[in-house]
Amino acid sequence: MTQTILVTGGAGFIGSNLADRLASEGHRVRIYDALVRPGVDRNLEWLIERHGELIEPVLADVREPEKLAAAVQGVDAAFHFAAQVAVTTSMADPASDLAININGTFNLLEAARAQARPVPVIFASTNKVYGDLVQFGSQLTAQGHYPEDAELAKQGVSEAQPLDFHTPYGVSKGAADQYVLDYARSYDLPTAVLRMSCVYGERQMGTEDQGWVAHFLIQALQGNPITLYGDGNQVRDVLYVGDAVDAYIAAWRQIDKVKGQVFNLGGGPANAVSLRNLIDYMSETLGCRIDVRSSDWRPGDQRWFVADTRAIDTTLGLPKKLDWRTGVARLTEWLAAERGIDLPAQPAPLATAGAHR
Repeated sequence: MTQTILVTGGAGFIGSNLADRLASEGHRVRIYDALVRPGVDRNLEWLIERHGELIEPVLADVREPEKLAAAVQGVDAAFHFAAQVAVTTSMADPASDLAININGTFNLLEAARAQARPVPVIFASTNKVYGDLVQFGSQLTAQGHYPEDAELAKQGVSEAQPLDFHTPYGVSKGAADQYVLDYARSYDLPTAVLRMSCVYGERQMGTEDQGWVAHFLIQALQGNPITLYGDGNQVRDVLYVGDAVDAYIAAWRQIDKVKGQVFNLGGGPANAVSLRNLIDYMSETLGCRIDVRSSDWRPGDQRWFVADTRAIDTTLGLPKKLDWRTGVARLTEWLAAERGIDLPAQPAPLATAGAHR
């Protein structure tokens, strides 16, 4: 059955991939986006070229409640990706961070609550709601920083981890996260929250502040240096965007089952990699030396974060995640094609374990 789906921030990286999947299934997708982030206008053009009238652009800001309320009219579900996404930007301009991330989310929830029939709202949150996690301790290994607790290192951080907001970005996303959950409790609105780790993949316009996997690749492909903040041994569980889209769609389709719940969404322990090890892999596959420079640690930076994905995987019945090496290879090919850069004729062999696409 064809439905109308609202995707705020739908011209962005994850939003455009989700919109593409939904439109490919025959749904009408209303893209609500202010097109502030450089390059996202190309994602919107790509969506319209691929899907024509199934894509309905609404060029507006989530800080405009009347326009957002109008966009919610007649939709069957809303995915909320529109946000201020950079820690550094939140430090420089906390007022805008608050207005976009907290007030913008509130505006969407109120618009959804005002509808005659319940509109499911699926919210894109972040692992930054857990703070810097210094209480775990840290031991430096060849694979990067890992917590001293062996069981924690094996399974990752679960949803039971207490919230500990650091930086204005962490506070604003955390507050929005809690608003979304409370609207299920207080107003019986069908909502769910996915706290994401590092998602990467095609259509990512990576910058130093956000989308670091793509940013590293862009710098390497263009022969520019990469700056690592801290010692570069930070470990993250990276998640291919197709797997993230699987999770969001599954949460929507099973909203009655997951209403009012929160899940950690990441690549999990099998896709955990340190920044330095990822750069080493890029250097091998591109056949070039990458110039790596260092700078001071940034506020709230976690030395290790790996999501325990057992709850979301089991509850939603998600497929096995794409191996990070295969995913990074796909992103490399896409970025090179986008920029007209020739890749080595015979790159290093790529691991394919865990591939499901």
